[in-house]
Amino acid sequence: MDRRVRRELGDFLRSRRERITPADVGLPAGARRRTPGLRREEVAQLAFISAEYYTRLEQARAPRPSREVLAQLARALRLSDAERDHLHHLAGAPPGPLPGPSREVRQSIVDLLQRLPEAAAIVLSATYEVIAWNGLAAALMEDFSALSRRDRNLIRRAFLGPHRPGRRLYGVSGADEFARTSAQHLRAAAARYRNAPEVTGLVEELLSGSEEFSRLWATHDVTARPTLCKTFEHPLVGPVTVSCDVLDIADRDQQLVIYTTVPGSPSAQALRLLSVVGTQRMDVPGFCGRSEADPRSDGRVPVV
Repeated sequence: MDRRVRRELGDFLRSRRERITPADVGLPAGARRRTPGLRREEVAQLAFISAEYYTRLEQARAPRPSREVLAQLARALRLSDAERDHLHHLAGAPPGPLPGPSREVRQSIVDLLQRLPEAAAIVLSATYEVIAWNGLAAALMEDFSALSRRDRNLIRRAFLGPHRPGRRLYGVSGADEFARTSAQHLRAAAARYRNAPEVTGLVEELLSGSEEFSRLWATHDVTARPTLCKTFEHPLVGPVTVSCDVLDIADRDQQLVIYTTVPGSPSAQALRLLSVVGTQRMDVPGFCGRSEADPRSDGRVPVV
């Protein structure tokens, strides 16, 4: 790297370091902190490199960092995917495959879930894991907060269960079509995250546990037509027909799925009843949705 590029790399590292507080990474703030954000030695500790080497990187005096060091710095500095790529390009080492699907839901999306009192809404990761939801989605589908992360994966549930006979994936109409669509999307995701153990492990589990998934996987299809209307066979209120709109959250490789009903329809009345029944069943006042990444949660997503 020439001197100018080294200087840009150092400036970028310093700017990312200064925006992170010790509390963000679980470190004590301490007294008489003279620098904004983290100290250099704290970043070095988090990245498992020497403080001397990190200091030389910021001062544009170090040799080109390896891909391993760049990956460690990206994790320590909590870089977004775009920032991670920029770091690699600055260092003259174009980024390799993404480390894995993002499960961190942007706060504005979490807030949006709370502002949809008449719609059920969930956020899906690239591997179809439900990573955020609102109370109405929990009442319509399932109380996701009571499930393990593994059991919140919709593609795993579609192919491997558990589900009662005739009620595949919450008894929703077009469940077989969803299975085909999700298999095609997962193949595309597997190409984007080809070295991510979470993705490769899920594919291997589905291939070994489902003949249907194996057949779909063998087609190598990666595109699918969306299903715009679904009917949930709910055990308490009966059929609930909803429009299904899927909005891409491109920067996180996530999807926001919103289920709405025709105003004044029996399904709208059923969904309104579910908003009451679901809240009472969970015995918690209020209504909100929260991402698993929310620092106020304890590893489970509260649904109230």
